[in-house]
Amino acid sequence: MSRRGALRNAAHWSLADSGGAAPPHAADVQATLEDPALAEALEQVATFGRLSDGDIRAMRAARRRNAAGLGVVALVSAAGIGAWSSGWFVPQPAAPAVAHYETQRGQQRDVRLADGSTLHLSGATSLDVTLGERERRVALNRGEAYFDVAHEPKRPFVVQAGDSATRVLGTAFDVDVARGEVKLSVYRGRVRFGSASYEAGSVEVPAGWRSRFSEGVARAPTRFDATQQDWRQDWLDTDDVRLIDLVDALNRRGGPVVMDPPRNLAGISLSGRFKLDDSRQLLDAIGAAYGFAVVQEGDRLRLVATDD
Repeated sequence: MSRRGALRNAAHWSLADSGGAAPPHAADVQATLEDPALAEALEQVATFGRLSDGDIRAMRAARRRNAAGLGVVALVSAAGIGAWSSGWFVPQPAAPAVAHYETQRGQQRDVRLADGSTLHLSGATSLDVTLGERERRVALNRGEAYFDVAHEPKRPFVVQAGDSATRVLGTAFDVDVARGEVKLSVYRGRVRFGSASYEAGSVEVPAGWRSRFSEGVARAPTRFDATQQDWRQDWLDTDDVRLIDLVDALNRRGGPVVMDPPRNLAGISLSGRFKLDDSRQLLDAIGAAYGFAVVQEGDRLRLVATDD
């Protein structure tokens, strides 16, 4: 019989001799019999002689440490594989934050961006700004805004309005989202103006020139006096503005809402310098020359064609 078998028989005999009731140490004895460390100790006894209780306890502790170490290695390995597969260890650049700015009718707002650029929003204007590492981008959703852009050669500044895009490095310009077109006026520097999807059909617009974008094409630039006061001081200087666009410009200023002119009046082309601080007075003067009257309806103004 092996040493372990003899020891097991002796232990069972000792437990059975307790009168049928399991002694308090029965569970400990049973655990010792099943402990792999005991088998290892008996194996070594056959070769080296008798081991002390301390030797056996040391073997048991070493076995537990090894098992725990293998468990930790397995856990770390599994975590490492999971982290690698989920991209934990691949540095991901943080997406740049998008800042939203808007104004109500009759309100103007100045915004200073983190890069030092400044924006001046007209009334009823909405835009979103994204300052990325390689590009600064503004989405002009509606209205009109004046941009004074800080010069950063490595981070172009792009204003997207409708299907158009204005690309600059550092300059001052105005973008107006009108009905069916986008208008650009450059006050300082030089910009590239054209389609947001491709460079074809774009034009270069220097200071003191302006352009329009419609039907996928930027028009040839025309001159204007960039030293004159503009909408920021309640003035509109134009060589070709439709009556309906003038109505939109007036409505951004506040005051009574001017209803859309009828179709036969909406496309009237106007040129000149117009003061925007009094909608009724300006429209009365234009109506006298172009054959329409201004009718007050509550807090609204309606344009009505007059008989010849």
